[in-house]
Amino acid sequence: MKRSVWLCLFAIVGLSACEKAQAPTAQLPPSPQLKTVTVDNAKIVEGQTVYVPIYSHIYMVEAGRRMDLTATLSVRNTDLAQSIAITAVNYHDTNGKLVRKYLDKPIELGALAATDFVIAEADRSGGAGASFIVEWVAQKDVSNPAIEAVMINTGGNQGISFISPGRVIKSRGAQKPR
Repeated sequence: MKRSVWLCLFAIVGLSACEKAQAPTAQLPPSPQLKTVTVDNAKIVEGQTVYVPIYSHIYMVEAGRRMDLTATLSVRNTDLAQSIAITAVNYHDTNGKLVRKYLDKPIELGALAATDFVIAEADRSGGAGASFIVEWVAQKDVSNPAIEAVMINTGGNQGISFISPGRVIKSRGAQKPR
């Protein structure tokens, strides 16, 4: 009987130890702290308006069948030393109608900093021909930011992802090759 008591105690201690041993939790990267700024139009040296195509869904081989996509707009300041101000991030539908404004006030994006804006897979408000219009300005000469979108769906045992680069549709100030 003593032996069975010891075996039970050993089992309880062993199971208790297993409960305490947990896998380390994954650390999520910190969200960038983007501060709002006031833009002095008299001090602006350069800026751009950038059009970024967004595909909220794509059509499949079978007529009428489609795959919904999550879209992430990424705005990356590529300048090594200077900040830029993002003055507008607007989401438009297939017909060009404004669906959503993401910024109430301009935000500062520091040197080499990035931020993103997500359209959920279930959000069909933009349609297949949706787009973002992003406007940015700088008070000093800077390198142009990288502005693009990534669309993705990983349903079932298949997945698809692709990028959609932004296209400058209006420039302000210094003209540089892209």
